[in-house]
Amino acid sequence: MRAKYIMKEGSVLLELKIPKEILKSPVAMEIIIASFSQPSVGSYLDAFLNGKVRSWFSLELVSLGGQVKFFIWAPKKFKNPIESQVYAQFPTVEVHEVSDYTLATQFSDISMWGMQLELTKADPYPIKTYIDYGLDKDPKEEFKIDPMTPLVEFLASSMGTGHNAWIQFILRAHKAEDWDSTEKKLVDKRWALGASDEVKKIREKTKSKDSLEPPRRLTKAEEDAILAIEKSVTKPGFDVTIRAVYTAPKDIFSAAVGAGITAGLRNYNSGELNGFKGINNPDVKYSFPWQDRKKKKRNKLKTNLLDSYKNRGAFYNEFKTEYFVLNTEELATIYHLPGGVATTPAFDRIGSKKSEAPSNLPL
Repeated sequence: MRAKYIMKEGSVLLELKIPKEILKSPVAMEIIIASFSQPSVGSYLDAFLNGKVRSWFSLELVSLGGQVKFFIWAPKKFKNPIESQVYAQFPTVEVHEVSDYTLATQFSDISMWGMQLELTKADPYPIKTYIDYGLDKDPKEEFKIDPMTPLVEFLASSMGTGHNAWIQFILRAHKAEDWDSTEKKLVDKRWALGASDEVKKIREKTKSKDSLEPPRRLTKAEEDAILAIEKSVTKPGFDVTIRAVYTAPKDIFSAAVGAGITAGLRNYNSGELNGFKGINNPDVKYSFPWQDRKKKKRNKLKTNLLDSYKNRGAFYNEFKTEYFVLNTEELATIYHLPGGVATTPAFDRIGSKKSEAPSNLPL
C-alpha cells in the first residue's frame, strides 16, 4: 500500500539556476527548508489502510562533467509551493523542472565510489553552521568564508567529461516517535529529550567520586557545548540521510575524487561538538577468503546505494536506512546558494538578470 501511494504521488526534479550575484546569506535558504516541514500524515486510517506516508524531499548538489548544479527533488504536489518559496527569497534565481539526471547511469557501465554519512556524536550536538562562520551578518563578498565553497570548487575543477559526482541530502520533518509507557504518549527521546540527556551527561562529569565534595565548575568548552545543544533543539528538526556517489568510465575513474568529496563534507565538523563521518562505504575492504566473494559483496553494496540514490529513498520500504536529525540552520549550512565567493568558471550560473516588464509598455 505504501509503494502504491508513493507511486501515485509522483515526483518532480527542480533545477535552481543561479545568477552571477547572490547577496543573501544562508538565512534565506533556511526559510525555504523550514517550509518543507510536513510532520503529519493525516488520519491513522490514511496511514495504515491507504499507505500514506510523511512527505520527504531531497536537496542535491551535483557535478555533471564538471558543471555544478543545484536540484530540489520533491513530491509533485509541492512543485508550486517550492517555486513560490524560492522566488520569494531569491527573485533572480530561475527554477526549471528537468528530467532526472540519474536515469542514464547503470552500474554495469561504470566504475563507482559511494558513501553514506552519519554523525560523530549524538544528534542534539550541532555541526559548525553558517552562524559560526559569520554568514548571518551578510559580510561583503571579499570577507566571506563559506564552508560550502571548497566542495563546490572541487566538484567543478576536479572533474571533466565523463566524471559525475552526486551528493544528496534527503530530509523529512522530525517528530516524536517513541512511546512512553509511563506517560502513555509519544515522546521525542532522540531530539528534545535527547538534548536534556546530553546536558545531564556533561553535568555528571563535574561531580566528584566523593559524594561529600561539591561538583567542580564547568569548563568553558562544557559551557559552550551545553549552550549549543540547548540552542540547537529550539529550531525545527529534520530526519536526514546524506549520500555521495561518484561514477566514471573505468578507464578514467579516479579514486581521489571520493577523498575530495569526503574532505569537502568535513568543513562542517566541529571538534568539540559534532561532524560527519562515513558509514556503509561500499569501497571498504572486506576480509573474505576469496576475491570473487569480496567483489560480489562490494558490487551488491554499490548497486543498493545507487538504487537508493536514484529513488531518493531513506525512510520507507526497501530503501529504509539509518538517519540522524539536523535542524534548519544546519541544513541551510550544508545546502545553500553560494554568492560570488564561488568563482570557478565551471559553476553553472545565469548570464543575465530577469525582471518584470514595465507596466506602461504599449500593447
